[in-house]
Amino acid sequence: MEAYLDNSATTRCFDEVVRLMHQIMCEDYGNPSSMHHKGVVAEQYVRNARETLARLLKVNEKEILFTSGGTEADNIALIGTAMANHRRGRHLITTRIEHPAVLQPMAYLENQGFQVTYLPVDREGRISLTDLERAIRPDTILVSIMHTNNEIGSVEPIAEAGALIKRVNPQTLFHVDAVQGFGKFRIYPAKMQVDMLSVSGHKIHGPKGIGFLYIREGAKVNPITYGGGQQKGMRSGTENVPGIAGLARAAELVYADLDQDMERMYGLREMLIQGVSSIEDVRVNGCPGREGAAHIVSLSVRGVRSQVLLQALEEQGIYVSAGSACSSNKPQTSATLKAIGLERDFLESTIRFSFSVFTTEEEIQYTIQALCEVIPALRRYTRR
Repeated sequence: MEAYLDNSATTRCFDEVVRLMHQIMCEDYGNPSSMHHKGVVAEQYVRNARETLARLLKVNEKEILFTSGGTEADNIALIGTAMANHRRGRHLITTRIEHPAVLQPMAYLENQGFQVTYLPVDREGRISLTDLERAIRPDTILVSIMHTNNEIGSVEPIAEAGALIKRVNPQTLFHVDAVQGFGKFRIYPAKMQVDMLSVSGHKIHGPKGIGFLYIREGAKVNPITYGGGQQKGMRSGTENVPGIAGLARAAELVYADLDQDMERMYGLREMLIQGVSSIEDVRVNGCPGREGAAHIVSLSVRGVRSQVLLQALEEQGIYVSAGSACSSNKPQTSATLKAIGLERDFLESTIRFSFSVFTTEEEIQYTIQALCEVIPALRRYTRR
């Protein structure tokens, strides 16, 4: 049996998405900038996708900017905002548990002379609104806080943070990395006073290499890619029509039965947590119960290094990860795990299980059985 439990890294495409993309690549393959019929057909796919995503977010369709994924969306939001607003201020705020797609651009901006405040988080991975309020200054031009943490599933108080930011400094722009939150929660940027929102297609059963950035109309953001002037000059380059259409269709499908799917996923999450509760020295990281994301479980296993446990589970046909897929090939300690104050002997012994609409109870039961057998065996081996 196989159990694919690494859906926060990437998801299997919906069959309907694959069929739609195949049709576009093989039949409706025109360039959306071309003036002939095939170009017009391709442009219509892009227009329809923008309308679909705008409807799901309850925003205006012209506020949707298509990108190559979450990383590019984050880079445009951070670097584009900093460059467009640097005369007004050079102070930025983010958290210590952001994805590298936010932390690395922030480091770049620091090298360019900007000042960045990194908010701490509590043991469950959540920021303090009091800390955020204290950090906002008259020269703060941008705050970037992720919606859902990709490693431990903690969910940040985005709506409360948005209201706070606009009350303390109405000119400060608010960016949210919603790569792990979109498709799992109902997110309405305008209502939450979010100015920019990043989303990636392959986290919601869409294709890889596509995403989008919501940019509130009136928000001052510079492009960081120049060329043919597509998407009103904000992101030059021929639009990825199959990817754009696939992303929008995946978003429609994932939101069609959202409440029912999340209820089932919370059940799977609880099943896994209860199933491993009898194993000595195993702890769950992140928010308890339904305060956290339904699709992520982070487990720390004392005495067993994560890479060893990953390999042992893979031999059983169980696929999980040690954290962010974007940095899992680099031998470094997770910034998120350090930020929540995880004890030293747990830092290198943490694995992440992540679910999707395709995850079954049988996969979870199979994984629980494997963990109950593998962990004690690995501990006995390491103690020799």
